[in-house]
Amino acid sequence: MDMKKLIAVVALSTVTVLGGCAQQGLYGTSYSRSQVGQAQTVRYGTVESSTPVRIEGRTDGIVGSGTGAVVGGIAGNQIGGGSGRTLATVVGAVAGGLIGQRVEQASTERQGQEITIRLDNGQVLSVVQEVDNGQFFRPGDRIRVLGQGRSLKVTY
Repeated sequence: MDMKKLIAVVALSTVTVLGGCAQQGLYGTSYSRSQVGQAQTVRYGTVESSTPVRIEGRTDGIVGSGTGAVVGGIAGNQIGGGSGRTLATVVGAVAGGLIGQRVEQASTERQGQEITIRLDNGQVLSVVQEVDNGQFFRPGDRIRVLGQGRSLKVTY
């Protein structure tokens, strides 16, 4: 394997690994730094249904598109000479950025669940969150709904 191919393989592997690390978990048991120490409303209820859903991966991160553009630009720069080389570099960078974005999206896609809950006060809510350790909520489960407004988490 020549050096150019090795650089491309290493960069794409890096995009996949870093892209997977970049997405914050959407579990009922994970918290962002801004949520730590913040008061949350706690409501109790019963799960009425839980439906598996797919949570789309990120496409707004710079890791995938940035790394892909660099790798594509390097690969394109190896083609031709003069203005042809410049054009190949630009085309390689754009194509690499798009490919890197797709790799990041695929590597950050997650298994989720839409949980329909009847709160003890009779109100019905639906919350979508990532599945934690393959554990789906089931109808009849007693749960807590934590959060305020549009930011809710379902936990046991």
